[in-house]
Amino acid sequence: MEAVARLRNYPTSPRKMRLLADLIRGKNVEEALGILKFSPKHNSVALEKLLLSAIANWGVKNEGADVDGADLYVKTIMVDGARVLKRMQPAPQGRAYRIRKRSNHVTIVVDSRNAVAVEANATENQETE
Repeated sequence: MEAVARLRNYPTSPRKMRLLADLIRGKNVEEALGILKFSPKHNSVALEKLLLSAIANWGVKNEGADVDGADLYVKTIMVDGARVLKRMQPAPQGRAYRIRKRSNHVTIVVDSRNAVAVEANATENQETE
């Protein structure tokens, strides 16, 4: 069973966030966390927290399953544009330049590569209780 985590209205441009999202798409969770941990980009902190949240959501959704033995991977990661704050900056000769402060929404879907084994373990644990 897959688990989803969402980050809404994060104040950075979607283009910058997509650079990080492309690095971890399809990777194992441990490898993705390592990439985000040592990335110099400021967005990596928020994306790392979001990935940890998705892993925790997977653990809650699959109660009897072991998170470490599940071989989790980033199944899907989407970065969409969110609201844009529009500001004006004074410019020469009485003009004004438009500043667009962008934000984004990020959605991460985490799933297990061996879903059949995870479901079997979960049903065994429920039967023993």
